Amino acid sequence: MGLGCGKKAILKEVMTIVSQREIAPSIFEMVLTGDLVQQMEAGQFLHIRVPDASKLLRRPISISEIDKDKEQVTIVYRVERAGTAILSQLKVGDRLDVMGPQGNGFDLSVVGNGQTALLIGGGIGVPPLVETAKQLYEKGVKVISVIGFANKDAAILEEKLCQYGDVYVTTDDGSYGIKGYVSTVIDGFDWIADAIYSCGAPGMLKYVDKRFENHPHAFISMEERMACGMGACYACVVHLKNESEVANKRVCEDGPIFPTGTIVL
Repeated sequence: MGLGCGKKAILKEVMTIVSQREIAPSIFEMVLTGDLVQQMEAGQFLHIRVPDASKLLRRPISISEIDKDKEQVTIVYRVERAGTAILSQLKVGDRLDVMGPQGNGFDLSVVGNGQTALLIGGGIGVPPLVETAKQLYEKGVKVISVIGFANKDAAILEEKLCQYGDVYVTTDDGSYGIKGYVSTVIDGFDWIADAIYSCGAPGMLKYVDKRFENHPHAFISMEERMACGMGACYACVVHLKNESEVANKRVCEDGPIFPTGTIVL
């Protein structure tokens, strides 16, 4: 069956678990291998079927790292309910039904050698920034990351991001790094990055969206509950600020990456 103009093929594969470990309380890092890795981009996500007949909906999980040479992808997820709890119990060699990569990735073409990129992440929104930082670093971009967590126990992926540039860590309670929010650090900067990439909780994204509303190359990655993950059910709709355009966009198909200043948060 042919695809309409502009439509992307929905790819699916049974991928194999290479490793899995708990990197913070209730937060797990899983490495999968399969042919789909060759199609993946920073900022996209995988739609994973929980291996339990009672769990009908797939779980959308952001891509954290991509190794196309080894055909391996790393995902980092937090155990929220029964579905992700089942995923956390899987072992090396177990197989998962995966759709993807889905959504659009971060546009890394807008920044190049000698320029600066600011990466902003909060909580479980930090994982997709790792591959983003890696690819920017390989282009000669100066990468500065500001990542925020509730407390020291929740802090993840600082060491990986440190491979690619300076990292500022904040915690709400001051138990690690700088006490406060990502805004505490960013509002103190006396410079403006050439490109901004962010992912995290709604409150943090609202701050980034307002702070960099008129920046030409600032992007936010939305996290929404999804059903089909293919743009058919309209369960993950966001509204546009510019009412002269189409009234809404789907996070799974049109996102999860959007330019700042374009959607209602």
